[in-house]
Amino acid sequence: MAMVGRVVEVATDGRHLAVSRGFMTIAENGAELARVPLDDLAAVVANAHGLTYSNNLLVTLAARGVPMVLCGANHRPAAVVWPVDGHHAQSGRMSDQARASAPLKKRLWQQIVQAKILAQGATLDAVGAEAGGFRLLARKVRAGDPDNVEAEAARRYWPLLLGREFRRDQEGEGLNALLNYGYAILRAATARAVMAAGLHPSLGLMHSNRGNPMVLVDDLMEPFRPLVDREVYRLKESGVVELTSEAKAALARTMVVDLPVDDGLSPMMTCLERLATSLAKACAGETDRLILPKPGLPLGF
Repeated sequence: MAMVGRVVEVATDGRHLAVSRGFMTIAENGAELARVPLDDLAAVVANAHGLTYSNNLLVTLAARGVPMVLCGANHRPAAVVWPVDGHHAQSGRMSDQARASAPLKKRLWQQIVQAKILAQGATLDAVGAEAGGFRLLARKVRAGDPDNVEAEAARRYWPLLLGREFRRDQEGEGLNALLNYGYAILRAATARAVMAAGLHPSLGLMHSNRGNPMVLVDDLMEPFRPLVDREVYRLKESGVVELTSEAKAALARTMVVDLPVDDGLSPMMTCLERLATSLAKACAGETDRLILPKPGLPLGF
């Protein structure tokens, strides 16, 4: 089942979130301000400090596989509410995932990095920047990326996309805050895909930070980051360099952008679901290829 739905952000202090007759309700001082059908939700992003929630809402979202992302400073995700049971074959798939061999994980990581670098090149090409070297870089990536071609591509990528003065800073403001927000939404969508595939988020392919329980989510979202980057570039060119409500809406819309796949076009959130499912099959020994979007321009950009 495709996971295309609404990413709902709550960014105003003092709001209370609850559930009522198939809706998520948003209220302030006891007065209902809005309601969203639960069936429409893809993710909920809590991006204010003074929010409260009913336990019933959190349990209902978990049962539906809808991640609730709790954001901390500078719009970065601090936690994701994760269901205990997200897939009917979850136990078996997690066992397969835990037993996956290092050579297999290195080959799969190679595919992830190649897809990311090709997507970076497509993004640069879309904005009229020099992108020819990125196909060559993608071909240089070996299993496990021991030469860290991913980092080499990043060093070339950011100055070409956002200017020589730009420095990627996870704690930064301005364009960095736009990127952080877009990545937080992408992380929520990827978390939902991982959860729906019955995989464990802390068993990654390459990321191994012991303090990060979402390493697999961070692995699988890598090829999709350039789509967020491209929207940040578009916002910058239109004069939007701060995290306004307009910018948030534009970044949330990237989750439903259509991407080229083998059988036509699919929304990004559906592509994430297919990628996670293909990883589960690879861990079970059913395939050695991940299902990733084809490099190229997504519809709508």
